[in-house]
Amino acid sequence: MPRIRPEFTKSSYFVDEPGNWHFKPGAPKELQAALDDYLNSLGDVDEPGSINGVHIDYP
Repeated sequence: MPRIRPEFTKSSYFVDEPGNWHFKPGAPKELQAALDDYLNSLGDVDEPGSINGVHIDYP
């Protein structure tokens, strides 16, 4: 399932290089934190019985 484009990618500081997303110098720390969170979320496991890497236990 495709992911929604994160808001930080719409910033004028954002540099969209394939495999090397980053921000131009002077970008607010909030943008960098959002990018870091997003990149870390890409490692979440999407497998049967889970939603965004969170396993669902049902009775």
